[in-house]
Amino acid sequence: MDTAERKQLKLIACNVRKGIIEGTFNAKSGHPGGSLSIAELLTYLYFKEMKVDPANPKCEKRDRFVLSKGHAAPALYAVLAERGFFPVEDLKTLRKSDSYLQGHPNMNYVPGVDMSTGSLGQGVSTAVGMALAAQRSGDNFRVFTILGDGEIQEGQVWEAAMFAAAKKLSNLCVIVDNNNLQIDGTVEEVNSPYPIPEKFAAFGFNVIEIDGNCYCDIEKAFEAFNACNDKPTAIIAKTVKGKGVSFMENQVSWHGSAPNADQYAQAMAELDAAKTEIENA
Repeated sequence: MDTAERKQLKLIACNVRKGIIEGTFNAKSGHPGGSLSIAELLTYLYFKEMKVDPANPKCEKRDRFVLSKGHAAPALYAVLAERGFFPVEDLKTLRKSDSYLQGHPNMNYVPGVDMSTGSLGQGVSTAVGMALAAQRSGDNFRVFTILGDGEIQEGQVWEAAMFAAAKKLSNLCVIVDNNNLQIDGTVEEVNSPYPIPEKFAAFGFNVIEIDGNCYCDIEKAFEAFNACNDKPTAIIAKTVKGKGVSFMENQVSWHGSAPNADQYAQAMAELDAAKTEIENA
């Protein structure tokens, strides 16, 4: 990835963050913190890594993505809109009673959504099923899923991990958004899942640790995933909850709170300033 391409991805991630703020502000509800933390990961997946076609979102040969931490739907919607699956303007309808963009992803209504998610732990299990189906059918599509670090406190996650390793699902990439905060506090305070890399390694995964807000790290991680052909991969991505909006960063209160008008204006101004800085770099 050259400098120009990295610059373009950074600009897209800023737009994704603006979409997250736009959606949650207009909804007066939602989950901005854990949506902002995965902007780079989703941008890289949809604009660089995954084989997808907005004109044919149900193409059988496409790569699949499952947002296991379904409450981060504002981030998924924002990146899908940027990629051209539906109009960016529709992000303003988030969570409205007549909108197809509800608080959690719905595969029946949202173009580009491969699995309906929301109940924590279940998304990764469906991703494992998709990967197994590809393996059994001889298809070469890959399956990516993002989990929250609080989500991996769910026992179902480890059942899925055990099965994925037993079936040598090398087409499966599990990404843990390790921003260290969940709804009630830090993950250590609630129910520590640490050490996360060692746990996935013990379950038979190829484990990669990265800065999940750094494109150089993200690129290397997916290169390592693609080079591994005998086991599933787990990318443990250290991120910043609320990344890109100063007053939201590392603040647990923004797990499930929407910005008011003044906070919306400040957040958008900061993101516009970040875009200008990237453009002038």
